[in-house]
Amino acid sequence: MNLQEVERLLQAYKGGELNAAEAAQKIGALSYEDIGHTRVDHARAARQGFPEVVFGAGKTRAQVVEIVERLVAHAPNVLVTRTDEATFGEVRNVVTDAEWHAAARMIRIRRDREERGAGEIAVVTAGTSDIPVAEEAALTAEAMGNRVSRVWDAGVAGIHRILAERERLQHARVVVVVAGMEGALPSVVGGLVGVPVIAVPTSIGYGASFGGVAALLGMLNSCASNVTVVNIDNGFGAGFVASLINRRMKDEG
Repeated sequence: MNLQEVERLLQAYKGGELNAAEAAQKIGALSYEDIGHTRVDHARAARQGFPEVVFGAGKTRAQVVEIVERLVAHAPNVLVTRTDEATFGEVRNVVTDAEWHAAARMIRIRRDREERGAGEIAVVTAGTSDIPVAEEAALTAEAMGNRVSRVWDAGVAGIHRILAERERLQHARVVVVVAGMEGALPSVVGGLVGVPVIAVPTSIGYGASFGGVAALLGMLNSCASNVTVVNIDNGFGAGFVASLINRRMKDEG
């Protein structure tokens, strides 16, 4: 719960702008708001550092729009992941500054652009086909107040491509590495940098890649000790965790 908002509502009650029932209803809504199909968690930002993110898949357009309306009433930045352009059109009718990012299939509302990270987050892909998942990570990290550097198509099949980016990677505070096929790139990057590397396996690859399982297992078995792994195609999760790592480093000075 946002304590500043509670204080504002109590002052409004004290000043006669709200009666007791209205104040109680508004304070209750600061925790979560039950809108029938969804309990919108308005306390998520206070607990985790960023508002609740809307997973668009499986929701109707009307549901997404209603959830976004409730979220933007309490938070400046809102994300909708795994959605489509038609849903974006409906959202933009009620939130005119919403952005559509086709590669990541993401709707982003970014009104607060304050930089909160201690340094830069680098997002790297093994191939061009991995960009949609990587963009999801990059857009998430930006929405959470981070500077993001993008390095595309630097996989191990042409090892000189990632070696050419060594200096940029070594200046990052966190590196997100997105790869399909055998998922070897995070281990290579892990050996080049002394910061956390978040590996994201993608479902890109031929039959024996098993929809990303081969890359996932390869990353989980990485011999680079600074590599950790999120789920297959989970760019959002990688961007979120990278942001928390970057922010925590800043808080610790």
